[in-house]
Formats: sequence, C-alpha cells, structure tokens
Amino acid sequence: MKKRTSFPLKTTGEMPSSYCTELVPSLDRNVETLKGILGNADDVVFRPFRIGMELDAQLVYIPDMSDRLEIDNNVLRPLMMMAEGQPKDFSSIKNLALPIGSIEESVDAYACVKQLIKGYPLLLLEDCDRALVLKIAKWDKRSVEEPETETSLRGPREGFTESISTNLSLMRRKIQSVNLKLISLRIGRYTETEIYIAYMEGIAKPAMIQEVENRLSRIDIDSILETGYIEELTEDDLYSPFPQQQFTERVDIAAAGLLEGRVVILVDGTPDVLIVPVTLVTLLQAADDYYNRSIYSSLLRMLRYFALFISLMLPATYIALLTFHQEMIPNKLLMSIISSREEIPFPTIVEVLMMQMAFEVLREAGLRLPRQIGSAVTIVGALVVGEAAVSAGLVSAPIVIIIAFTGIAGFTAPHYSLEFSVRLLRLLLILAGGLLGILGVMYGLIAIAIHLCTLRSFGVPYLSPITPFAANEMKDAVVRAPWWTMIMRPGYSRKSNRRRHAPGKRPNPGKGGEG
Repeated sequence: MKKRTSFPLKTTGEMPSSYCTELVPSLDRNVETLKGILGNADDVVFRPFRIGMELDAQLVYIPDMSDRLEIDNNVLRPLMMMAEGQPKDFSSIKNLALPIGSIEESVDAYACVKQLIKGYPLLLLEDCDRALVLKIAKWDKRSVEEPETETSLRGPREGFTESISTNLSLMRRKIQSVNLKLISLRIGRYTETEIYIAYMEGIAKPAMIQEVENRLSRIDIDSILETGYIEELTEDDLYSPFPQQQFTERVDIAAAGLLEGRVVILVDGTPDVLIVPVTLVTLLQAADDYYNRSIYSSLLRMLRYFALFISLMLPATYIALLTFHQEMIPNKLLMSIISSREEIPFPTIVEVLMMQMAFEVLREAGLRLPRQIGSAVTIVGALVVGEAAVSAGLVSAPIVIIIAFTGIAGFTAPHYSLEFSVRLLRLLLILAGGLLGILGVMYGLIAIAIHLCTLRSFGVPYLSPITPFAANEMKDAVVRAPWWTMIMRPGYSRKSNRRRHAPGKRPNPGKGGEG
C-alpha cells in the first residue's frame, strides 16, 4: 500500500514560547507540552502511574475513542505488575512488556497529538524523549447493512459504512487479489480526512490513476466531510447538470467498477464511494441487470431508457402541442382536453409549472419527514392536492395525470444523481416548449446532445461507447448481452488486459442425468 500525505500538519495558533515541539527527557515537561497543544480538551485523560514501582509514566488517552478494556489488561496491568529487576528501559517496555499488536514511536509532540485524536493512547516515560503510540483505538460504528437507496431483488446485500477500515475489508473480501492496490491520502487542513484510491493493477490505466491522484492532491480546503466535496472539486465540467462521477453504497458495484478498469475513491466518515470515470450508459445500468438472465435485463434496461425519455419530454411536448400545434392532436382527444380546461384561468405552461412545483415540494417533504410518516404524507398529500386542485378549477385533470406519470417514470433511474439531472432539464424544456413550441423543444434537445458530446469524465467521453462508437462495448449499453459473449472489458481499461474470460463458444450446460 502506497501512502501519501496531501498536507503537512497545520495549526490554528502559535505555540507558547515555553513549549517545544520535540519531546525531551522529562516526563513533566512532555505532559505540559501536550496539555499546552490540546488546550481545554477536558475529554483527554492523563493517567499517572509507576512501572514496577520504579519508573514514573503517564498514559494519555481519550476514553470514548480507545479500547479501555485493552488499556486495563494489556497496558496498565502488565506495566504496573513488572517484577523488580526486570529491565524497564524504553526498548524493553516496547518489545517485551506490552502485548499489543501494533506500537509506533514518536518524537514530535504535534505528531503525538495527531495520533491521540485518532483514538490511539500515548505512553510517556520518565527520562525518555520518545512516546509510544498504542494502536488500540475503538469507537462505535454502524454494522454492515443493505443500502436503502440502492435496493435490488437479487444479489449481495452488503453496503459500505462510515468506517473506512470496514469498507476496505469489504473490498478486500470481495476482490481477493494482490492486484487490488490502495493509495492513502489525507485531505483537509482541519479534518485531515483519510482517503483511499483503490484500483486494480494491470487493469486500470496508469494515466487514469495518476490523474485521480493529481486532482485529489490539488484540493486545498478546511474539511472533507463527505464524497460530495471531492466530487464537486474534481469534476471536469463545473456547471454541467449531468453527474460526472458515480457514487454508490453497494460493495458489488464498486468491485465491478474496479474490474472494469475504473478507480474507486473511499472517504472516511461516509458510506458513499466515488467511481471514476463514468458515462451516461453506466448511470443507466442497475445491479439487477447483471444478476438476472440477459433477456430480462435487456428488456428492463430498454424500458428504463424509454421511461427516462418520457420523463424528460412529456410535459414539454404536451405544452407545445396544446399551445402551438393543436392540429397534431386527434380531434376526440383535443375536444376532451379542451372541455377539461374550460374553467381553468391559467395558461397551460402555468398549470404544468404549478403542478411540477407541487410534486417537487411533496417529494422533498417525504424525504425530510421521519421515515414512518414520510411515505404516508407524500401519498396522501399527492391525492389531496391533486383532487383539490382539479375540483377548485386551478388545473385540469390531464395535467395531473401527466405530472404524476412523469414523476413515476423518473423514478426508474438507477442513480439518484441522474434522475435529478432529468428533473432540471425537464424544467428547461418546459420553458422552451411554452415559448417556442415543438421548435423550442427540439432546440433544447439539440443543446443537450451537443453538451453530452463535449462532456468528459476524467478524460473519457461521456457518451461512449455510443460516440465515439465502439461496437464491442455496445453489448452492455442499451441491452445486456449474455455473459459468455461479453469477452472484452470497456475501453477505459488497459489494452494489454482487456479480456474478461477466454474466448470461445458458449459453455456446454451438459445433458443432465438419465432418469
């Protein structure tokens, strides 16, 4: 594992002149130095004791971040019970007296404090200018559960947690290969958040790995509290409505990305990991697509494409046809729509915008309310608001149907970030359709297509493999071909290792036993 540090240790204030950063052969002076750096840190415990009734020592730790049982049994007890005549020098205590798996030395007071606030106790000895950092941190963490935002009918139920060590172990268990490599970074002047870049050596392109590392190393910010910080600070186009990095809580999706030659960014303190690069086709793929039979997955994927297109186009097309192109609507349908709008005081575009706004408010309320009542309030609110609006003559019944179907169709997006992009672009197309009719809608679609053709994610074209066209990769684009035909990895993997499995005919399933 490579280790990199993005920032040196920085402090918010100056040390008093009576303090020094280097530890000295004086226990009292070292304790005074640490207290001076920590300031009013009342949660830090300074525990004085004597080693074998001969040598003064201090154990410094934060109770809620350290394993207190291990401190009692493997630190204080063996040191205090050391027999008379047993060597009590620094080396003997480190190598012989402490039954702890990982111990480090430190000669700098600031470095000691950095380790202390991570949960690692410090052991200070009299007449010693070094401290022992005991790697026995322990804090509460959430257990591994199924991600609620990325459910699937079939497949693993494991999801990442807020603990970076747990997430790394999940990745290691999923991909048990020495080719899984990790690069460690620390970003954030105050939080110094631990970040890992994961990739498969021999599959991911070295240029891609270097580009990811360079972009992360250039980040200069006070804190990194979630992957959203990194996503916004490293994306190619800052003002594009489309997500240029994929985030997920599912371990299997992250592992699949690694095996395709992509890079995964893990951040301590959040269950979401980032996968780069990403394409529009990737954002329309769901985990279930690869666990079900290819014919089912292909039909569902095509349905997903169609539903998202309807979610994007339906309100704008309705406004354009009813406002500018009534002759394109069948007579019976047109008469029905007109009769439903006889008492409506607003233009069609105002109706659509009102109902769209009401739908967005209800959706946001459902997300922010407690989980037990959020779904009920959303459903009841939608029924009550829709029915009341139609009865009051504020909107027509067709508008309620169109907005409801549009919202439901948008929910088919496997990734929330893509669905949010569709919602934003839908609003722009509504305005274009209300001002210029079908011509405005077509102008909007052309502008979206041009933007997608120029957009890149870490140098990879956003519309690949559609453009630039790659026939071999189309097997996993609009449809999902059977696994035995998808021999090659995507184009953003290394050319020297692009083969997934041995080429050949479909494996023989056998004839089964004789009855």
